[in-house]
Amino acid sequence: MASNESDLVTADLLASDVAWDLEPLLGGRGEGGVDALLDEAAVIIARIVSKRGSIASLDVEGLAALMGEFAAVNDCIGRAGSYAGLRFTVDTADAQRGALMQRIESRAGILASDLVFFDLEWIAVDDDRAEALLADERLAFCAHSLRTLRSTRPHRLGEEAEQVDIQRSLTGVSAWGRLFDELTSSAEVVIDGESAPLELALSLLSTPDREVRASAAAAVTEGLAPGLRTRAFVFNTIIADNAIGDRLRSFPSWISSRNLSNEASDASVEALVEAVVARYDIPQRWYALKARLLRIERLADYDRSASVADSETKFGWAESRDLVLDAYSSYSPELANIARRFFDEGWIDAPMRPSKRPGAFCSYTVPDVHPYLLLNWTSTRRDVLTLAHELGHGLHAYLAREQGIFHQSTPLTLAETASVFGETVTFGRILDGTTDPADRLALLAENLDGQIATVFRQVAMNRFENAVHTHHRDSGELSVEEFGDHWFATQSAMLGDSVELTEGYRTWWSYIPHFIHTPGYVYAYAYGQLLALSVYRRYQERGDAFVPAYLDLLKAGGSKSPEELGRMVDCDLADPGFWDGGLTIIGETLDLAEAAARDAGRI
Repeated sequence: MASNESDLVTADLLASDVAWDLEPLLGGRGEGGVDALLDEAAVIIARIVSKRGSIASLDVEGLAALMGEFAAVNDCIGRAGSYAGLRFTVDTADAQRGALMQRIESRAGILASDLVFFDLEWIAVDDDRAEALLADERLAFCAHSLRTLRSTRPHRLGEEAEQVDIQRSLTGVSAWGRLFDELTSSAEVVIDGESAPLELALSLLSTPDREVRASAAAAVTEGLAPGLRTRAFVFNTIIADNAIGDRLRSFPSWISSRNLSNEASDASVEALVEAVVARYDIPQRWYALKARLLRIERLADYDRSASVADSETKFGWAESRDLVLDAYSSYSPELANIARRFFDEGWIDAPMRPSKRPGAFCSYTVPDVHPYLLLNWTSTRRDVLTLAHELGHGLHAYLAREQGIFHQSTPLTLAETASVFGETVTFGRILDGTTDPADRLALLAENLDGQIATVFRQVAMNRFENAVHTHHRDSGELSVEEFGDHWFATQSAMLGDSVELTEGYRTWWSYIPHFIHTPGYVYAYAYGQLLALSVYRRYQERGDAFVPAYLDLLKAGGSKSPEELGRMVDCDLADPGFWDGGLTIIGETLDLAEAAARDAGRI
């Protein structure tokens, strides 16, 4: 192969040329546009503040005009914040990028604190009057948001306290979160004598070679050791802040505030967790089967993600793009056409780089621009499905942009619907085109690994969070060892005797960002996964006739309650047995894997 041809192949495998263009966020004005946007926001906020004391007397026209001003403020701050935040994620070691993000967060926090009066005056409006206002179509663009705001009334503080809370968060939870990101992004993992990103080391846990997996796991543990006590201190601080906030705002449990923001009752979340915990037999059954497939008496923790394929297929960026676009086109050409823009117009940043934030995400930014996707591409099949997953988030954001800035985003509990649906369709397309039993087994195994990580592991992590938050409230700050004990216990409950947890695994809680940035978040993955599987089952049953309702669901964004959105696709989220349907689908996939293993002569 000629040198230039080899370079092109390498670039494609690494997706090295796939970088996003953030200038649309600033209207092409460059970094100077950040301050211009914040200056514009300050002018609008001054107009809003002039309405202080009059919110209860506003008629529909006046309230609609005021909410239009709020939308403009959110657009300005959202553009500036997204620009700085996204630039920082691709190079967390760049001091100038960090300084810009901090400056924007600081100024935005001060500006936002001036608007607290509106929240407090609005939630104080008489219920009958408020509902009469919100029934008017002229307020449809913000009605659900305003209703949701009123649900926070029992947990609000006085105006001065709310202002202090907003401004001090910049040197509190936000600052601790940034420190955590910098610590994890700079973690040095040594692979084959060379420094590598944490994300690359974790990706090696899926390789077929057990020695490579064991070595990678040991390298991760060693890489997490420096700064472990610092990260534990950060976590303790976040937990303490959460407890203080809950006490001041009269929330009954550590997760109640998260449930309220998710528009989910404590009882419904508890029902979800109990349903998943009751089916821990599924991951235990899978890992017992996987041990047989790998010819291992019992899996170790570093074996859980191991590929059961005889060889690891590499997927180039161009091939993966075409595969994912074909999957989306198979049920909605409209979605595929939108998805193509992500690739063609610089809406994705894909390659791994030093100091780049690990993982993958979709940033909605603001409705008048477009979403952005961040990946850390390692050219595995898992990366292909991650691309399909994050693209689903992006399409959800894009379709819901017409709802405007108040209703574009859904609660976390609905946020995974499009992503999991898109990933599942992509997986189905790959599986349908695979006839060889060994290859089918490899695909089904990979899918089960993903399902278990998203549903069962996330609920086990919810149980870990529950344990450490409760421990802190009952007994005070946790030591590194106590964090490890709770991590070990909650992971063991899920895995049973099917997996041996090594001593080094006790510290692996310490790189997971959700515990720091969004306490209580992780159950939403299981919620969203099981909901999306049920939505996908409706699609399987009804075919093309189902697609319009599904697109309507995505276009609705967060303009309705989760229960109302669920009903759009015939899903009853209030039914306590609802979660069993999604869990059954995972069990059926396990049945298929067992059959494929027999057909392939592996068991």
